[in-house]
Amino acid sequence: MNDAAPAEGIPSDSQPTAAFPSPYERLRALGIVLPPAPPPVANFVTFVREGNLLFLSGQGPLEASGFEHHGKVGADVTIAEAYAHARIVGINLLAVMHDALGSLDKVRRVVKLLGMVNAAPLFADHPKVINGCSDLFIAVFGEAIGRHARSAVGMGSLPGQITVEIEAVIAVSD
Repeated sequence: MNDAAPAEGIPSDSQPTAAFPSPYERLRALGIVLPPAPPPVANFVTFVREGNLLFLSGQGPLEASGFEHHGKVGADVTIAEAYAHARIVGINLLAVMHDALGSLDKVRRVVKLLGMVNAAPLFADHPKVINGCSDLFIAVFGEAIGRHARSAVGMGSLPGQITVEIEAVIAVSD
């Protein structure tokens, strides 16, 4: 299978069918309401589109209520808590995608995630944390569109001591 193209049987125009529900139908089934896209926290934009690629700036674990999760994973934050934080980051990335594209139906493929974990020095389970975002993207877009390349790395700190930051590259249709 060509990694740049949808899998066999997936509509190439990403239009939902009975067999392949839209991302919005999947979000509803998961009980997720997209929040407004979080604004940038410094001198940058939350996304840049270049051709058929959408580059999403790093997002943090900011709840729709405005509460932001902080701490060191492996010290005062558990893997399960950090997984939930990465899922929140995924929801924020979806909100930015929706804002940038006008519709999540324009997502052809989640290409790459870079997940950064604010980790204690001996913490070694970074992939388990970033799975919170990866699992969400697969649930929302399905295997063929949502499965992606990924890096999951530990950091000595992250801005504001947030637990997780994730950025993404998305292939989109016109």
